[in-house]
Amino acid sequence: MDLSLTIGRGGKQELLLRNPVLTASGTLSNGIEFARRFDIDALGGVISKGTTLRPRRGNPQPRTVETPAGMINSIGFQNVGVGALIRDLAPAWARWDTPVLVNIMGDTVREFGRLAERLEGVPGVAGLEVNVSCPNVEVGGMEFGQDCDLTAEVVAEVRRSTTLPFAVKLTPSVTDIRPFAEVCEQAGADALSLINTVPATAIDIERRRPAIATIFGGLSGPAIKPIALRSVYLAASVTSLPIIASGGVMGGRDAVEFLMAGASAVQVGTATFTDPAAPWRVLDELREWCEAEGVGRLDEIVGAARRRD
Repeated sequence: MDLSLTIGRGGKQELLLRNPVLTASGTLSNGIEFARRFDIDALGGVISKGTTLRPRRGNPQPRTVETPAGMINSIGFQNVGVGALIRDLAPAWARWDTPVLVNIMGDTVREFGRLAERLEGVPGVAGLEVNVSCPNVEVGGMEFGQDCDLTAEVVAEVRRSTTLPFAVKLTPSVTDIRPFAEVCEQAGADALSLINTVPATAIDIERRRPAIATIFGGLSGPAIKPIALRSVYLAASVTSLPIIASGGVMGGRDAVEFLMAGASAVQVGTATFTDPAAPWRVLDELREWCEAEGVGRLDEIVGAARRRD
């Protein structure tokens, strides 16, 4: 059974994933601790915590809360900064067979470019995930990913700054995701990551206060799966870029749904909070389903729900 796929085909560098199951940014930290207990090289790929130019302490506690069919988080991009990542984390990644994509976030268009430049040629860094679902301080805090022109600027800046293959992580907080998928392809992206968390909040009725210190956070888990499926289906209708889907992948059948909607790979994130082995279980269940259905190659099911007989 061949479940492999290539991202960045035809570009300056290509990224081969041996299978379509990756970890989602932030939920597996940077993978180092999990690699001590699980076979990290069995996965298709690992996506790092969101990384900025300088270290960030993140938001005050409480910054996570469980909700029906999911969780809300407002971590605040806590991370060690790109310098420490290159010095302390990348050498460990370089010893793995599974590729690591570094999720990068900038406050300005130029910061995205600088991060891409810093990571160019670093052993252990196989690609990037460009998170445009973060505020642009130059335009009053609007998310880059809520404006097509700003999204295109970021993608073009990263493309000029690196030969690494990269995916663009888009926000669901737009009226129509299709124009954003199109501008990402036109500006030079190699893939799309769909979707980021959905803005949400929760109330602690005993305290009579918001359950999250920052009031609002990002909802993830099974609750957003139908939203993510819709986004993948729509984006796949206007772009030929590989789509890495995320949002409620709890088991192998969820992965199959996303693949049939048009994704080429999936990310497992929130599921790891209740089952640290979830990415490996999803992969096993996906393989079992493919064997039971006589599926020999990934492209036999990618986009299957979009086809018309």
